[in-house]
Amino acid sequence: MTLRPVVLATGGTGGHVFPAEALAGELEARGVPFTLVTDSRGRQWQGALAHRPIHYIHSASPSGSLGQRLKAMLSLGLGLFDAWWALGRIGPSAVVGFGGYASVPTMVAARLRRLPAMLHEQNAVLGRANRMVQRGAMRIATSFDHTRFIADGDQRTRIVGNPVREQVRALRNLPYHAPGEGRVIDLVVFGGSQGATSFSQVVPEAILSLPQALRSRLRLVQQCRPEDFDKVRQRYTRGGTVVELAPFFADLPQRLASAHLVIGRAGASTVAELATIGRPSILVPYPYAADDHQTANARAFEKAGACIVIPHAEFTAATLAGHLSGLFEKPQRLADMAAAAHAAGRPDAAARLADLVGEMTGVAA
Repeated sequence: MTLRPVVLATGGTGGHVFPAEALAGELEARGVPFTLVTDSRGRQWQGALAHRPIHYIHSASPSGSLGQRLKAMLSLGLGLFDAWWALGRIGPSAVVGFGGYASVPTMVAARLRRLPAMLHEQNAVLGRANRMVQRGAMRIATSFDHTRFIADGDQRTRIVGNPVREQVRALRNLPYHAPGEGRVIDLVVFGGSQGATSFSQVVPEAILSLPQALRSRLRLVQQCRPEDFDKVRQRYTRGGTVVELAPFFADLPQRLASAHLVIGRAGASTVAELATIGRPSILVPYPYAADDHQTANARAFEKAGACIVIPHAEFTAATLAGHLSGLFEKPQRLADMAAAAHAAGRPDAAARLADLVGEMTGVAA
């Protein structure tokens, strides 16, 4: 029997692409064919998805001025036409949407064609694009126990977790060892794809305010914007702190696994990777994230006992230094946070998603 392909519909940003890529790998391992529908940003993909046939459609984010919103709505309308014909040519068994406005036309077309459809939400808040199309979904796969904008008791909801990259899953069983008295403390700081200016300002000041005996134990890895390099390095040098600065770390999963503590934002992928590897963290949610979803992610992780949350408005050197001192003086708390993070991890998220695909289509995936 020839299996009909599963369509993966996703926006072009990493937060949407990573889980789509993870599901694609799981489907491929199970012998289930798939194809992709996205917008022009998909032409930039360099991962495994780039080696599969991709159907490109029109899309845009309906934000900005009235003129920009009208133009975006027109583009989404053209995208619906594109997606309708693409689904007709593909003849899929099901459609899975991962959010982002590029997924909206395909999800609407799936509903019009009466195809089984599922949404995956990476954050603790159902994204705006997913909210636009949730009525047509047979299943809604979530990453957190509670997701804002999904009604309590919605029978379509299944908790699967947020799939992470294979190189992250491979680190799942590396044990965490809290820093012993007088031993080196490995601290990793990263603020997103290009670092965070506020981290470049606050973190060095907080580190320099720590007692010399504690400061001398730190071995720091920090993501930093190139324009901030010289200033940040000079500040650490004055304090005698060992630091490695870079705008991007290709081996970030390994860096996280080696850390005694991580300071970062609270994007869905970051939280999922910290949980999968099982590392304690101080999270500073990005204040301008849509629907403040990073705060929702961070608070859910904090509720599990896995992290400390510092709201951006309260992210000062004094506040951060206070938390650092408290954690490093009580390494057992770090160990407890690491255990809580690990317990919150869902390394089988991609497999659970693939199971739901099989449930929708009636074919064992």
